[in-house]
Amino acid sequence: MKFLAELKQQRWDDHRYYHQSRVNQTLHLLSALNFLAAYVLLFISPAVAVFLGWLVAMLLRQAGHFFFEPKGYDSVNEATHEHKEDIKVGYNLFRKVVLLAIWIAIPVVLYFVPGFFGLMAPFSDMPEYLDNLAILWLALAVAALIFRTFHLFFIQNVQAGLVWATKILTDPFHDVKMYYKSPFFLLRGQKLDPMTHVHS
Repeated sequence: MKFLAELKQQRWDDHRYYHQSRVNQTLHLLSALNFLAAYVLLFISPAVAVFLGWLVAMLLRQAGHFFFEPKGYDSVNEATHEHKEDIKVGYNLFRKVVLLAIWIAIPVVLYFVPGFFGLMAPFSDMPEYLDNLAILWLALAVAALIFRTFHLFFIQNVQAGLVWATKILTDPFHDVKMYYKSPFFLLRGQKLDPMTHVHS
């Protein structure tokens, strides 16, 4: 079961390298719950699911990484922030900035180019604008997943890409399991996870 072993390793590395802040862990928990709701809403109201995913779940998740996760030398893993960014399997902070810049640009471009370069019927009112925006943001999410998966096929191997894609899609379930206690630690004043389990 090499696939499951690599999935476990990717999750473990992601946790120990990028989730030491209790604030970040708590935001990931809230993000995960919103992503799970979005998964359900995809079958009921896709547009609402997309807005919940991008505007709530994704922003909570990335805020944790950008504003609360330590960026200095990582004494837990004996690694610099730069080293961790270099070996990051998925989207490191630079790649996330690029992705979020595209995400922010899409509604602006759509507003001034209603047919989005002929890819969709031009909107005529705000509800249609929001429907088109939801389609484009959903397409961006799918494209970002596929792009990095195929990128990993070439820079690592096919299994690494498929494992990462599986990890991303199942992260909301795993985050709830991993971080459901984090708000309680945070309320007790613990800002950083001591990560004693990393060396246990």
